[in-house]
Amino acid sequence: MQTMIFDIQGMTCGASLGHVYNALESLDGVSNTEVSLRRGQVTLLTDPACVTALQVEAVIKKLGYRANIRLISG
Repeated sequence: MQTMIFDIQGMTCGASLGHVYNALESLDGVSNTEVSLRRGQVTLLTDPACVTALQVEAVIKKLGYRANIRLISG
């Protein structure tokens, strides 16, 4: 398992947070998602055999937000 942290720009309310959370939780290989509106950040616990940082970034961008990888560890 690995941890991925993304900075997200464009989330402005609880609905934004919910959209990002639901979209990322639906990805195969994501077992834990934490979205912080205050920090503008998403932290994921992932299985690297199932999901990549580029796939996560693409999902976030498809929702209309900007995403930048901050950290991948594990």
